[in-house]
Amino acid sequence: MAAVQWRSSGRSYDAELQRCRPEAAPVHFGDYHPLKPIMVTDTKTHRGARKGSTSSSSSSSSSVAPDPLSSMMDGTDPLSMFAAASVVEAPAMSHSASTGDLGRKRREKEEEAVGPDFEPWSSKRGEILARFTTTEKLSINLFMGSDRGKDPSPGSSAVSEKVRTRLEELDDLEEGSQKELLNLSQQEYANRIEELNQSLKEAWASDQKVKALKIVIQCSKLLSDTSVIQFYPSKFVLITDILDTFGRLVYDRIWTMCSDPRPLTDLFTVDDVNDTAKETCLNWFFKIASIRELLPRLYVEAAILKCNRFLNKCGIPETLPRLTAMIRGIGDPLVAAYARAYLCRVGMEVAPHLKESLNRNFFDLLGSFRQIGGESVQQQLVLQRVELPEYLTLYSPAVNWILQCIAYRAPEPLLTEMTDRCKKLGNNALLLNSVMRAFRPEFVAARATDFIGMIKDCDEAGFPKHLLFGSLGRSLACADPPEPERLAILNEAWKVVTKVRSPQDYVICAEIWVEFTCRHFSKREVNTVLADVIKHMTPDRAFEDAYPQLQSVIRKILTYFHDFSILFSMERFLPFLDMFQKDSVRVEVCRSIMEIFIRHQEEPSRDPVILNAMLHICKTMHDSVNALTLEDEKRSLALLIIGFIRMVSFGRDFEQQLSFCVEARATFCNLESVLVQLIHTVNQLAMETSRVMRGSHSRKTAAFVRACAAYSFITIPSLSSIFSRLSLYLLSGQVALANQCLSQADAFLKAAVGLLPEVPRSISVEGKLRPSESFLMDFINNFLSTLLVVPDHPEHGVLYLVRGLLNMVQDYTWEDNSDAKMRVYISALPLLAAMSQESYLYSIPKVDSNETLYGGDPKFLSEINKLSETLVGQILDHLKTLGRDESTRRQGALAFSLFGVLLAHGDLRNNKLSQLAVNLWNLSHKHGYCETRVSVRTLECIKHQARQADMTHLSDTVQRLALQSRT
Repeated sequence: MAAVQWRSSGRSYDAELQRCRPEAAPVHFGDYHPLKPIMVTDTKTHRGARKGSTSSSSSSSSSVAPDPLSSMMDGTDPLSMFAAASVVEAPAMSHSASTGDLGRKRREKEEEAVGPDFEPWSSKRGEILARFTTTEKLSINLFMGSDRGKDPSPGSSAVSEKVRTRLEELDDLEEGSQKELLNLSQQEYANRIEELNQSLKEAWASDQKVKALKIVIQCSKLLSDTSVIQFYPSKFVLITDILDTFGRLVYDRIWTMCSDPRPLTDLFTVDDVNDTAKETCLNWFFKIASIRELLPRLYVEAAILKCNRFLNKCGIPETLPRLTAMIRGIGDPLVAAYARAYLCRVGMEVAPHLKESLNRNFFDLLGSFRQIGGESVQQQLVLQRVELPEYLTLYSPAVNWILQCIAYRAPEPLLTEMTDRCKKLGNNALLLNSVMRAFRPEFVAARATDFIGMIKDCDEAGFPKHLLFGSLGRSLACADPPEPERLAILNEAWKVVTKVRSPQDYVICAEIWVEFTCRHFSKREVNTVLADVIKHMTPDRAFEDAYPQLQSVIRKILTYFHDFSILFSMERFLPFLDMFQKDSVRVEVCRSIMEIFIRHQEEPSRDPVILNAMLHICKTMHDSVNALTLEDEKRSLALLIIGFIRMVSFGRDFEQQLSFCVEARATFCNLESVLVQLIHTVNQLAMETSRVMRGSHSRKTAAFVRACAAYSFITIPSLSSIFSRLSLYLLSGQVALANQCLSQADAFLKAAVGLLPEVPRSISVEGKLRPSESFLMDFINNFLSTLLVVPDHPEHGVLYLVRGLLNMVQDYTWEDNSDAKMRVYISALPLLAAMSQESYLYSIPKVDSNETLYGGDPKFLSEINKLSETLVGQILDHLKTLGRDESTRRQGALAFSLFGVLLAHGDLRNNKLSQLAVNLWNLSHKHGYCETRVSVRTLECIKHQARQADMTHLSDTVQRLALQSRT
């Protein structure tokens, strides 16, 4: 084997870098430039050109290369062609008639449509179901269906027979074709209603339209039952879902009948509807008109109100007043109120511009309030043991919805009219509550003081005042009252809120007014409010039933207070947090605080109040981690804690910063990524110390950076990830070296070398097992580059770290059929070549590397050459083994890598070394696996180097390097 001889020790890296840079050559673009805009030539379209149309033709004055896309299109733009063709194929229309008519209809449609600022019924559904519950037993009448509901075939009987049959089927329902289920719980009742909804859909899908109608009629009848009155609003929600389903099915069926052969547009008129569809639609209204009872007839007709569009233009405007008048025949005021709410709901969907019908509904509702004091209602309340305030709250969803429909985009004078009506009714609390919720918050906030006066005058026995103040507070949270009135408003409201005895009612109202307090007042007022909440919620551990409201209080405070020095200076903030004693809730609250802190804390902090409070919060999150915690949850919590650690800075007080990291290490020992961040923080602290001292440490700072190194050296072994340990050992060693802590750097690097045998052959990456070989190769290459500047230890011999690393690589159990070990050896050769130079490629200030320690000593160079020969020898032996095993592709790649190292660093004036390089070239190309493009560029590079005065010997070498074809 040829002795490895590296280039002369006087190698000039700067000169080589200059020679490798490409020569600058002027580029002449002429008239062409890639960023110059392309001139598009318009040509006359030959297809579909309208008579009398003209087309302009323009061309570029410069000699621009033809556009390949344009050339493929023969000069015609396909989009222009289609546009021209569509102009020809479209039927001629009268611009003044058809176009204008469509535009007018579209504008009317937009004016009538309900915008996104209107809160839909679907958003209220869940709240009503959750609020109005009962433990009483419920009953329901189930429809007992029969096959008679299926429509007969067209030829089975005469039309009169068909009509008579269907009327008999409708009579069946009223003659007892139903089954009563008793003693149902609330959930069982909801399940039964859902079963009816599914039965409706199945009956419709199987063409049993009459059976579907029977189900709807039966469900509508249930709305007359107020035997469990507390559940009535929820029952209304469940049953109107079925009515909505029925209405959609009927409308869609008639729509489908109109859509043959062309589908109807949203702006269709009666003239667009065919006779068959009209007859079917009329038939449905006749069926509904034959229903004997008022309530189901009213609800079912309201459900298909939209179908009036298929019959005549005035159908909906004429039907709405009639249905409104029909509701006056309902005796129970609660049932009537919800019937009006449903009619308003349907009316807003089909004709939101018909405000007159909405107003008439509202005025009728006001008239029905007189019935509440009547004998029948009072007897019902006594019988069901329901207090009047609770009974009045049952009206809230219906009255709120009716007023929301009336107040939608209404002018401010309407609010004045409504408040006047409230006063005439003796400040009816139920109506006043709905008015404040329905009208725009800006209108309510402007007259907040007037509303407070009206609330004071309301009868406490009729409707709880704290609910009224809650509705007022919701408006004031969205809009600001006049500034001089704000403190008085808060004082008046809190006088009522703080007297509420029920903790649940209290915290619901207090949660609303906390936002108003945070929005307009300082920490003193917010602290007072928090103290009052703690006072009310602490007795009997009432806070355990109010975690959602208490969490909402925290969120609202964090929304308005981003200065955490102010936040934590509130005496009652941390005691308020102590009320969250359920682990999952407490962690969630701490997480929300940390997210706001990281998002809004602009500068690092050293405030002890903030640091102590945030450490307590982070410790709470950390202590929630256990063996069952998911990895995603651990990662999420760790990121928040890391964000806090990064925001801690004690300025030039580096010792205090290190003390904080020591405390944090003990506090967050279960989250590995947090420990990694702490090690990075301490390393950064050491480098910042070096920067402040400009690289010249005093005795004190030298002791400090050694303490930083000791912190990292102690912490790294506690990490479970072996690659985290390896990378941090190397990084900490580099930091120690930069701070002239040679013994500490030596310890870090030795620890890293000693850890290599423990690297497993596969590691988990994002939950999947991956071979660790590529990660290990990257680490070793980084480690080798660091060893160039690490001086030898006087007691351990020449190149002891390099030898130790190579010995570990030699003993490591690599993957089968892997060349990784040889690639490490090849990577070590450039390091040895660089170590043989008089002046190293890079160095660390104030650290004497081996270039200074040995000063080019022949014994040192001899050791380098011996080690190089050993490595090259093992690589060549491996190449021979690959040849015997017929692993020619791997053999070629490895030979080419070694050739590149010898070319870049070897002294090819040595004939034996030059011959070795030629042999490696030939071996890499022997079986045609070497990429030709890379080979050609390599030869060009060698020829370029051969032109240099000190590299002429490469001319002989390059002549012996031949390219071989892949045959």
